[in-house]
Amino acid sequence: MVKTMAAETLLQPALRYRISKRVAVAGALLVADAILTFLVISFVPYTKIDWDAYMSQVSGFLGGERDYENLEGDTGPLVYPAGFLYVYSAIQFITGGEVYPAQIIFGILYVINLGIVFFVYVKTNVLPWWAFCLLCLSKRVHSIFVLRLFNDCFATTLLHASLAFLLSEKWHLALIIFSGAVSIKMNVLLYAPSLLLLMLKGMRIGGVISALLAAASVQIFLALPFLLSHPISYISRAFNLGRVFIHFWSVNFKFVREEIFVSKEFAIILLILHLVILTAFSHYKWCKHEGGIFRFLSSRIFSGKLASSSAQFLAYEAKVLNVNHIVTLMFVGNFIGIIFARSLHYQFYSWYFHSLPFLLWKTRFPTPIRLILFAGVELCWNIYPSNVYSSFLLFCIHLTILLGLWFAPSECPYVDSGKPLKKDE
Repeated sequence: MVKTMAAETLLQPALRYRISKRVAVAGALLVADAILTFLVISFVPYTKIDWDAYMSQVSGFLGGERDYENLEGDTGPLVYPAGFLYVYSAIQFITGGEVYPAQIIFGILYVINLGIVFFVYVKTNVLPWWAFCLLCLSKRVHSIFVLRLFNDCFATTLLHASLAFLLSEKWHLALIIFSGAVSIKMNVLLYAPSLLLLMLKGMRIGGVISALLAAASVQIFLALPFLLSHPISYISRAFNLGRVFIHFWSVNFKFVREEIFVSKEFAIILLILHLVILTAFSHYKWCKHEGGIFRFLSSRIFSGKLASSSAQFLAYEAKVLNVNHIVTLMFVGNFIGIIFARSLHYQFYSWYFHSLPFLLWKTRFPTPIRLILFAGVELCWNIYPSNVYSSFLLFCIHLTILLGLWFAPSECPYVDSGKPLKKDE
C-alpha cells in the first residue's frame, strides 16, 4: 500500500508535465490553424453549393411557412429537422445572407470545434503530442467548414461539445446538446447506440429516463411550430430514413453498380451488417468486463440481481466511467455507422474525420501504418469526383481500421477509485 502510494506520488509530476506539454501543443496548433483558416477564407475562392438553398428555405420559414412540403430551395425540399432552420435563420439575420461574413462565422466555428476536439484528446491521453497536428491537416475539412458552409459543421461541433460534457460527467447537459445536434442533422443519431450504452453504464435507471426525456423535450420544443400545424409533413421530411442518394455523389460505394446502389435490398443488407457489427462490438468489446451485452442489459433491467455476480456488478455500478471508454464507444460506434452508410457525400467527412487519429491509435498497428491509413483516407476524400478505385480503396481502409479496433485490447470501463455517483448520474 505504502509502495503504491509512493509510486503514484512520483508519477504525478511526470503526468502533469505530459498533460501541460499536450495542452501547450494543442494551444499552439489551435492558433496556427486559426491563422490558416483566415488565410483560406481570404484567398481561396468560395464554392457555392447549398448556401442559396439554405437561404431560400430559411426565407420561407421566416416568411411564416410551417409546412415542410413547401420549404424548398434550388437543390430540392428541406430534409433537416427544425434546429437547422433556427441556426441558419440566425446566420441570415447576422450576415444578411452574404457569403463572406458567413465564412467568418464558420471560421470561428471551425476553431471552436477544433478546440473542443483538442480538449477531448488531452483528456483521453491516447494520441502522442506530435500527432495532434493530424487534426489540422485535412484540406477537405477546412473546405467543408469555410468554403462550403454546410450544416454538418454545426451538428459536428455540438456533437463534440456533448462528448466533452460526457467526459465531465454532465450527463443531462450532454444529452440536451446531443439532441440539439440531432435537430440540425440526423446523422448524429449514429452515435445514439453508443451513447445509450454509456448512459446505462454510468447512470442510474432514473437518471437515464430523465436524461432521455430532456433530450426528447428539446426535439419537441424546437419542432413545436411545425408539429402543431403540419406534423405529418414535418416528421416525414425531417426524419426520412428511406432517402435514396444519387450514385454520382457517393464517395464510399461508387464501386457498386448504380442499380444495386439504389435498391432496397442493398440498403437492408447494409443495415443488417451495421446492426450485427454493432452488436458484436457491444458484446465482445464494450461489455466484456460485464459479461457481455445481454448479461449487462439483463442486469440493468432486473436491478443487477444476477445469481453469480451481483456483488461485482453493484460495485461497478458505483464507479465512474473511464474517459477512454466513453470516447472509444462514441467514436467506434459512429465509425461502424460510417462504414455501412448507404452513401457518404463529401461534407460527410466531417462526421468522423476528427475521430480518425483516436481510432488509429487505439489499434495495435505500427505508427507508420497508422499514418499511411490516415493519409489514405484523406486522399480518397480529396479525389473529385470519386471513382470506382477511390471508393473501393476507402472502403478497404475503413475495414482495415475496423479490424484493427476489433483486435485491440479492451480497456476497463470504469476508473479504479470507487467514486460515488453524483446526483446528475
